[in-house]
Amino acid sequence: MVRMKNKWPQEGDLIVATVHKVLNYGAFAKLEEYPGEEAFIHISEVSAGWVKNIRDYVRENQKIVARVLRVNPKKGHVDVSMKRIREDQRTRKIQQWKIEQKAEKLLEFAAKSIDKDLDAAYDEVGYAIMDEFGDLYGAFEISAEEGAISLIERGMDETWANAITEVAKKNISPPEVQITGYVDLTSYAPDGVEIIRTALKSIDKDNVAVQCVGAPRYRLLVKSSDYITAETILKDAADEAIATVLEAGGEGEFYRELE
Repeated sequence: MVRMKNKWPQEGDLIVATVHKVLNYGAFAKLEEYPGEEAFIHISEVSAGWVKNIRDYVRENQKIVARVLRVNPKKGHVDVSMKRIREDQRTRKIQQWKIEQKAEKLLEFAAKSIDKDLDAAYDEVGYAIMDEFGDLYGAFEISAEEGAISLIERGMDETWANAITEVAKKNISPPEVQITGYVDLTSYAPDGVEIIRTALKSIDKDNVAVQCVGAPRYRLLVKSSDYITAETILKDAADEAIATVLEAGGEGEFYRELE
């Protein structure tokens, strides 16, 4: 169960909850992100339009996403609505919640590696991570890419930073993007075919793949961790190939996209 820093959600928040009691006039659900607290969904907030039988829409043990309408900490009441959210918001919230569940498990692994439990992890770094990154997963994602120093520079204890990074590198694959560009390469020299082959071979590396579309056009496929880096690699590769052909008296042109 992912824990939020605040004990109660705020009005307007989207929450994930598990229904545990369904009555004729509404349903009660346990708040997944706020341990020990529950929400109430009135029958009028279950679905748009008139609801004759609430059990046609809600059942025990069902996971729901709802919008917080009112919060009364003194009475321990949280009123929520299932109908006041769009389908894309519901899907995005569930995906986010699942990612944070994974992140909490990774935090627990990191804690165990330094002989601490999940409660200590939250108290010592978990809530601070949420303040700094917005969620738990952000810290694991950035440390998987940039190493422990990225967390230490943000004020995290070195022992925790190293533990989190070790777990992150084992469990999180770095993001990958792929982009495509094209080069037209023409050589009029007697050994023109060899010149173009040499030009293409020089840029056919781990992060750049070359495919023949049909002479004189060649497709360049670039993979990288982000679009900005990928664009730079693509342009540099194209320029290198074109320069090789131009130097031999040929012609070359780069196209980011074909019309």
